[in-house]
Amino acid sequence: MTAIISIESLSKSYASGVQALKPTTLEINKGEIFALLGPNGAGKTTLIHIVCGIVTASGGTVTADGHDIVRDYRAARTKIGLVPQELTTDSFETVWATVTFSRGLFGRAPNPDYLSGLLKDLSLSDKRNAKIMTLSGGMKRRVMIAKALSHEPEILFLDEPTAGVDVELRRDMWSLVRRLRERGVTIILTTHYIEEAEEMADRIGIINKGGLVLVEDKVELMKKLGKRQLTLHLAEALPSVPPELAEWNLELKAAGLDLVYTVTGGESVNLSTLLERIHAANITVRDLETHRSSLEDIFVSLVSTRA
Repeated sequence: MTAIISIESLSKSYASGVQALKPTTLEINKGEIFALLGPNGAGKTTLIHIVCGIVTASGGTVTADGHDIVRDYRAARTKIGLVPQELTTDSFETVWATVTFSRGLFGRAPNPDYLSGLLKDLSLSDKRNAKIMTLSGGMKRRVMIAKALSHEPEILFLDEPTAGVDVELRRDMWSLVRRLRERGVTIILTTHYIEEAEEMADRIGIINKGGLVLVEDKVELMKKLGKRQLTLHLAEALPSVPPELAEWNLELKAAGLDLVYTVTGGESVNLSTLLERIHAANITVRDLETHRSSLEDIFVSLVSTRA
């Protein structure tokens, strides 16, 4: 894979002594969707703002499509679009004036057809002549996305893009993200909706207390750290796990009425054999249920163990 963003030993400390970002090294591949997850204050926005040229790093280097973000700021910034958490649009401008001006800031030639298509994709066509001050919060968020994409960037940062927005915008947003990825745009997102990262991302990075905890392919992460759990609800409570079932590492819960079997990572198991052994032990199963770890389960586990 070809890296479009290369981050080397990047750090940020403030005069107060707070280290917002510990030395971080990371490569983000061209055309991927990379999800950066972490609790509030973990360093996600600091990292994004350094790469986008909003915050000055204390140390380290970043290149965007081969351009150093400090030495070759203009070329690097042209490659990048940012949808920030905050709504910072000029409330007295129209939607069309805002996206047109934003495109011009990056030195791109006028392209009304592209901008019209962008507004259509974001369900903003009928609002193109509306002043932003008259729009709802969800519509203002759509304008922020249009501004970020107005100069046709190859890298798009989405910092909590769907926080506090309606379901319709969230659906439109992810539909647009998929189309952008199909066109080769690299997407880096932070989100509190971990199920979105689980559905959308190719790779996951987890950051906590200013440091990267891990970076992993999503599928591999789910294999390695995910758990599958089978809970057997028994007709009668057991005082303990019968000796003939000891090799299965079963747990008794719910006052002996639940027999729980947990499979970690990529471990395989023959459940039919387990059920046969349970039947042979004269244990009557009333019902059963299964649970597979979500990305949220893994995230909470990793963050809590490194707290």
